[in-house]
Amino acid sequence: MPALPAHWPSKVWLAPLTKGGNLPFRRLCVDFGAVVTMSEMAYARQVKKRSRAEMALLRRHASEKVFGVQIAAGKVEDAVEATKIAVDQGADFVDLNCGCPIHDTVKRGMGATLLQRPGALGKIVAAMAEAVEVPVTVKIRTGWKEDKVNAHEVAKIVEESGAAVLTVHGRTREQRYTKSADWELIGEIVRQCSIPVLGNGDVLTWHEGKHRLELSGAAGVMLGRGALIKPWLFRECAAESEWLPSSDERLEVLLRFAGYLKEHFRDDERGRTRAMRFLPWHLGFFARWRPMPEERFQAAALEHPLMQTRFEDDGADDLGPVERMLRDPREDVHEQLAALLWEAVDLDGLRGAVEELAARTPAVDASEVAGDVAVSHG
Repeated sequence: MPALPAHWPSKVWLAPLTKGGNLPFRRLCVDFGAVVTMSEMAYARQVKKRSRAEMALLRRHASEKVFGVQIAAGKVEDAVEATKIAVDQGADFVDLNCGCPIHDTVKRGMGATLLQRPGALGKIVAAMAEAVEVPVTVKIRTGWKEDKVNAHEVAKIVEESGAAVLTVHGRTREQRYTKSADWELIGEIVRQCSIPVLGNGDVLTWHEGKHRLELSGAAGVMLGRGALIKPWLFRECAAESEWLPSSDERLEVLLRFAGYLKEHFRDDERGRTRAMRFLPWHLGFFARWRPMPEERFQAAALEHPLMQTRFEDDGADDLGPVERMLRDPREDVHEQLAALLWEAVDLDGLRGAVEELAARTPAVDASEVAGDVAVSHG
């Protein structure tokens, strides 16, 4: 099967994550081995207007080795201009979003809507590829809905239009994240195409990633929700072994992330306000981490994706105070933890503050603490 270009030396990419793919989080992923990273989805029309908010999404951190900008566009002229601007801003490649399922995007004729207009999609890709010298990539879903799966047709058009790489998220727009990703269909697309194809969907552990690649023959795997839950998944995939961090080690990761947010937004009241739009939200994903050693969970993963499986939280009643707070699913707890992270100076002080928070926080119902990682992301 076609391999990725030699100058993109990784089979594991960070997906373009709306809200989650902010620069500080991408920087954290790079710390854990991410080589190919991508911006949050930017609306091409707003980039064309050089909207301050949209242009901020194109900003790259110096540590990002291979960085792509993803755009959403419904018109050729918007896509071309945004692509040129992204390259001028330092993008190594530009990705066209043809899979975003959220209403705000599809109502504007972008994202997954393009799956219903494959001819228009092809024209946009061709114009983008013609406009710049860097590679143009495309991310699609399998179709608009289950009775309108047309990924084979769309993939053919994408390839013929000049895309360098195609990513297939193994679900339809209608399915969102409610069903398991169809990696067998991804494999069909891989065998059909002469360009590299990446697979996306339901990879929470390194062994799931390895199995999906073997099953599909894909050139690589794109990590989305799995990276949000544990950004060290990149390191696990590279080493083919699980990292089971202690509560202190996870606190250190969160403290580092808070530091990156401070650097990006500034350590003042305005910066704090901006960072708090992200930090509690991210804590909602971090809280879903559970130790899933290969010897215990590999067989279960082959039966059903761990991302889509609800597990009882073994020993939840015996968790220490810090671990209990780190696993707490409640939004108000995430907001309080975020405030502690912002004020923390070092690990010891943070640990003490979290222990104090645990002492005054009523225990959550056991059913709410269950290891449910079946989360959705727009």
